[in-house]
Amino acid sequence: MVDIIIDEYIERSIYEYIIKKINNEGALHFSLIDPDPLRQSPSKAAKMAKYAEDAGTDGILIGGSTVFDQSFVDKTIQAIKSKVEVPIIIFPGGISNISQYADAIFFMSLLNSSDPYFIIGQQALASYTIKSYNLEYISMAYLIIEPGATAGWIGNANLLPRKKPKLTAAYALAAEMMGFKILYLEAGSGSEKIPIEHVKTCSSVLNIPIITGGGVENKDDARAFIEAGADIVVMGTFIENNALKDNGNSLKVIIDEIKKTGKTQKKNHSIK
Repeated sequence: MVDIIIDEYIERSIYEYIIKKINNEGALHFSLIDPDPLRQSPSKAAKMAKYAEDAGTDGILIGGSTVFDQSFVDKTIQAIKSKVEVPIIIFPGGISNISQYADAIFFMSLLNSSDPYFIIGQQALASYTIKSYNLEYISMAYLIIEPGATAGWIGNANLLPRKKPKLTAAYALAAEMMGFKILYLEAGSGSEKIPIEHVKTCSSVLNIPIITGGGVENKDDARAFIEAGADIVVMGTFIENNALKDNGNSLKVIIDEIKKTGKTQKKNHSIK
């Protein structure tokens, strides 16, 4: 199984790995680990990642809203890479959250920010670094729905109203038309879940994959997102709170449900 994973993402790009795996399996799971010295050491992060891989996760995301130490990001990724073989993708919370040791980076734009810095400013500042690292970049539209939590506050987001799913879908469709390859929806890390109607409405108009992040606490939460049209479910807080306590067993229950539900969903995303 490990050899298959390696072949899939070394012979092709990480983006192609994601698209083809979605089309083959219907739904994926990513584990988000925050490289914050106030939260966990690199060795602890590596243990969490290993438990997540054993539970069936399809990739490790590295990022957080308050990342400030690039050397610590490097150390965290190197520690994780020594333990797991699934792709490691940077989910940047800022320009200090970039590392040459990752397999790829979500080159994301917070499209509903009221500050151009979070739409294109940070991206411009980071572009030369990413280029010099020869790091694969995957363009991703990032939208934050109420209440927003830390990510919304830091990103000066003009939060999308929970009762207006068509508004979220309009932003999402515009993102696809502008060439973004993936959509990421969240309501603020560790906060309330994304309203299901937002996922359904976006799924009804989009051809690009949808990632949902935040608020998944059990298999019912995860199944609801997949049935609504999400292609990838991201979990971070749950893993941080539980993976080391039960060796990833509770996470495996949720990932198994994602995979089971995903098999009922027909996907045909094209590689852009």
